[in-house]
Amino acid sequence: MIIDAKDSILGRLSSYAAKQALLGNKVDIVNCEEIVVSGRKHAILKEYIRRLHRKAPTKAPYFYRRPDMFVKRTIRGMLPFKRARGREVIKNVKCYVGVPENLRNEKSLKVENVGVERLHSADYLKVKDICKAVGGKQ
Repeated sequence: MIIDAKDSILGRLSSYAAKQALLGNKVDIVNCEEIVVSGRKHAILKEYIRRLHRKAPTKAPYFYRRPDMFVKRTIRGMLPFKRARGREVIKNVKCYVGVPENLRNEKSLKVENVGVERLHSADYLKVKDICKAVGGKQ
């Protein structure tokens, strides 16, 4: 199953992907940098920067700065990854920045009811902007 994540809400898309992975489907998510997080821009950035600076850089928890790993970590949080079943399931989830060559000719699925149009306000921020604000290189 290939999911096009452009203009999708992070939490809704992540829960859908986690359910599909638990059902045994292999899930590939493309365009991860275009996923949105709802809320005011300064509040979102302040929260992620606060999380990043509340620990020593070499100690856990690790916060990913690449958009694909950022999304995969969100999906992992919705799985029982501390149990054997969850560790096996997370291996079936792949996230990509853009669309890779091997998936370019495949048909992608646009998930219903997870888009930006569900938001009541126009306050949101894309994952690529969050990652760039916390030190990502993209």
